Amino acid sequence: MEDDQWRPDLEGLKEAAKGARIVFLDNPNNPTGALYPVDLLREIVEIARQHQLIVYADEIYDKVLYDGATHTSIASLAEDVLFLTFNGLSKNYRACGYRAGWVVVSGEKRHARDYIEGLDMLASMRLCSNVPAQYAVQTALGGYQSIDDLVAPTGRLYRQRDLAYDLLTSIPGVTCPKPQAAMYLFPRLDPKVYPIVNDQHFVLELLLEEKVLVVQGTGFNWPHPDHFRLVFLPNTDDLQEALGRIARFLDGFRKRHGT
Repeated sequence: MEDDQWRPDLEGLKEAAKGARIVFLDNPNNPTGALYPVDLLREIVEIARQHQLIVYADEIYDKVLYDGATHTSIASLAEDVLFLTFNGLSKNYRACGYRAGWVVVSGEKRHARDYIEGLDMLASMRLCSNVPAQYAVQTALGGYQSIDDLVAPTGRLYRQRDLAYDLLTSIPGVTCPKPQAAMYLFPRLDPKVYPIVNDQHFVLELLLEEKVLVVQGTGFNWPHPDHFRLVFLPNTDDLQEALGRIARFLDGFRKRHGT
């Protein structure tokens, strides 16, 4: 829920689990930048246990953390549930083009023998895998963790997050929980101030008018046309310019709609 730092709706999850086979967890979260606490993760594990669900955990941003936050891998919290944990080089190590990642299978694996055998077969075939880039994995995991400098209070990502958050939330009718992790903000546009009917058209108008590209909230299965995702990876000068253009576009939007 947005007013609770984007914590998942556990009651809704319990209801959905009755007819499910897996539960997917994106932690830290894209597009919100939310980081889920251990107590919440334990409750999700319990739901998976009760309904015999497999937990698929995307933890690709597990080192991109701010303000002293710590990440707990959900697979570390139980041995009687099957977990598949996904990670890679693209985010923590800023190596998107390498296309090098991995999956860790852990927990209750007795009933997953055929599935694991299939993964082993694909790995043995090296089907479409980027083999040269895989040699970078061990060095990345065991070497100097430069991401720590980037997310420190004096680091580039930290400063860019704060700048983007401050500039966005200073725009009338725009609110946003401050992200604890990852590289994104997911601001809300107050429908009373911004009566958007189609958010895809809204972001296209922004792109054509101000040459700034964001992603509409419905692109992430958000049900209402009142959010968009912003990536705060550009340097502070470019970020300030882009957010100034967004503020100018939203100012024009409010004037056109008399809000």
